[in-house]
Amino acid sequence: MSFDVSWLNTGNNAWMLTAATLVGLQSIPGLALYYAGMTKRKYMVNAMMMALYAFSAVLVVWVIAGYSFGFGTVPLLKIDGYYIFSMPVPVGSASFIAGQAIVGPERIALSIPNSTVIFFQFVFAAITPVLLMGGILERMNFKAWMVFVPVWSFLVYSPVAYWLFAGGWLNQLGAVDFSGGYVIHLDAGVGALAAALAIGPRIKEDMNLKANNLGLVMLGLGLIWLGWDGFNGGDPYGSGIDAAIAIINTNVATAVSMITWMLMDMKFFKKASLIGASVGAIAGLVGITPAAGYVNIYGAMVIGIATGIIPWIALYKIEPHFKIDDALGVFSSHAVAGIVGGILTGVLADPFITQYIDPGLRGAIYGDFYQLGIQALAAAVVFAYTFAMTIAILKIIGLFIPLREKEENLKLGDLAIHGEIGFEDSYQAVRK
Repeated sequence: MSFDVSWLNTGNNAWMLTAATLVGLQSIPGLALYYAGMTKRKYMVNAMMMALYAFSAVLVVWVIAGYSFGFGTVPLLKIDGYYIFSMPVPVGSASFIAGQAIVGPERIALSIPNSTVIFFQFVFAAITPVLLMGGILERMNFKAWMVFVPVWSFLVYSPVAYWLFAGGWLNQLGAVDFSGGYVIHLDAGVGALAAALAIGPRIKEDMNLKANNLGLVMLGLGLIWLGWDGFNGGDPYGSGIDAAIAIINTNVATAVSMITWMLMDMKFFKKASLIGASVGAIAGLVGITPAAGYVNIYGAMVIGIATGIIPWIALYKIEPHFKIDDALGVFSSHAVAGIVGGILTGVLADPFITQYIDPGLRGAIYGDFYQLGIQALAAAVVFAYTFAMTIAILKIIGLFIPLREKEENLKLGDLAIHGEIGFEDSYQAVRK
């Protein structure tokens, strides 16, 4: 038996599989190492275990129902012509995974198979709770995390992806998010904020941020930064001009943001630090994500400057006043940076660039002020939905499983929580 595969573009398929693998490496081992280096030594194993579990759990729920809930072609709820939710169904049959990818309620046909799209979109779904966990490290009960991740991925991530990635109602209104500034980073940052509120702060002796291994931080950052070439370069679903534009914009904005953040550190803290540089780079990566395939290089530089300043102010000047224990500053570096990038997309989207991916899209400086307004509305919708749903999910889980780890276990760390330690001298280190 033979099947028609005339739709298949092997070059696009090869790039998309490569891009998906690059994005996967951002989580495992990229973020796992980055967070393990940023947290205290006695929580290194816990940080890596949380990341490893999230990556695996999301994959399971993704193929059971998460992918179809976010990218399916059959609407579950449609109001006045606007697609609100998709029908969640299993996608594991042989005929489906080998067939041509047809995505979203508008049934957009791609030149790659469903199996490639499922995997590519999975690594985005997986990295989102991994990012979120940076705000709640050093105190969440691992068993509660095991329940939270699949439920949150299905009920929060998939619907937002449907609205902004697959042609749902926010897309129908004109909102755009090239590669996840809202879907992934605003989701993760607001989720981290809500979870930090629901779980409460770390124990008193752990309240200060003290990175235990800057070598791991640098290694993790390198995997995250270069992995972002797949993150933004893969979203056109092919290897064309738009993918190339997205990649160069990604790297330019990141470099500018990192340098800007360093200059802010030098101005206010009198010295540049590796941790500060790494956070500045990540803020730049986040900020360019919603705009990567829509702006020119000068626009990317503007976004880099903005994400080197605004999230810095949010992290050091605004967050402390609210006394919310966002352990690694996920809200500022992801939610704030994602909003900055998304809003600036509505300002800077260049019609000469957008012709390759979304003809007709233009920003306010090119005469379309509606785009700026709809970008702001989309940010507000995602913020409100993610915050409310995250709080609700955690409150329900908390009725059955304690959200916080026991205090005596937190004092000891990994040895009490997982029965193992990151380094042989870790046990002695936590006794000091």
